[in-house]
Amino acid sequence: MNRTFHSHFKEYIDGLIEQKHALGYPYMESKRILYNFDQFCIHHFPEEITFTKEIGLTWAQIRPNEKNNGFRNRLMPVRELARYMNRMEVVAYVIPIDLAKKGPRYVPHIFTRDELAAFFAVLDQIPYKRSFPIRHLVIPVIFRVIYCCGLRPSEARKLKVKDIDLETGKLTILESKGHKDRIVMLSDEVLELCKTYYENMRNHLPETEYFFPNSNGNLYMKWWMEKTFRQCWAKTGIRNVSGNSPRTYDFRHTFATNRLYQWLKEGKDLTACLPYLSAYLGHVQLSDTAYYIHLVPEFFPQMAEMDFGKFSCLIPEVER
Repeated sequence: MNRTFHSHFKEYIDGLIEQKHALGYPYMESKRILYNFDQFCIHHFPEEITFTKEIGLTWAQIRPNEKNNGFRNRLMPVRELARYMNRMEVVAYVIPIDLAKKGPRYVPHIFTRDELAAFFAVLDQIPYKRSFPIRHLVIPVIFRVIYCCGLRPSEARKLKVKDIDLETGKLTILESKGHKDRIVMLSDEVLELCKTYYENMRNHLPETEYFFPNSNGNLYMKWWMEKTFRQCWAKTGIRNVSGNSPRTYDFRHTFATNRLYQWLKEGKDLTACLPYLSAYLGHVQLSDTAYYIHLVPEFFPQMAEMDFGKFSCLIPEVER
């Protein structure tokens, strides 16, 4: 969507976005939030030409039913706008960062081998439907790619044909969380799976730009993936699970935890290995990756006697 700005801060919003584009960031989600802020200023502060404390704190009021992470995400581009204005030597109120503290970490569900086997067995039994001619092709592969590559679900949904090199197995993730691009290499097994899938999919939708399109050739939405996961999980017949209920995102958490578990079993130096896993996962901070060290002794009892204290310098403080 081509958004245009009309508030008294239009010049600076356009300038910030132009700067981000020059640095290689598409900045689409932040642009959407800045558009909403622009409309907010037009309706609530139509005469104000200075980014005042009143504007900042009014925007920073948490809304009914707004989750903490959504609230935080809504503040960050507006904070960045104020800092940009200050760099331009224009007085602007910077919303305090502590108004949007991160909430307690959600403890993910780590899938067991039996749970993974049961889930993927269900996916492989999805029948062909004339009204959705590629649904049975997409679902078994997209969930396997999320798990085997440790992708965020949104990264898999938004993959385009041009993002996957089926000759080399190089998968390019563009502008993911934190506006970072990264390269993920597919294993030989996953690459062969993707090749076979792609040939079959293209027989139905030769012109689509998406690697995992819906039956109209368009992008699948987040609600579709969550609904599909819940329906397929219910068909596994698994009723009792350890910890929180499983979600699609937990395939990524399981990938990361299993990778750490394997390194620990092999006696690898985690201080040397973690940066590689962090880059692979597209984490902004190393501490986001080190968090998974907490989960290894919890979900792999056989590791319980290992001295995890020696990794304490890597592990961030976590609210329980």
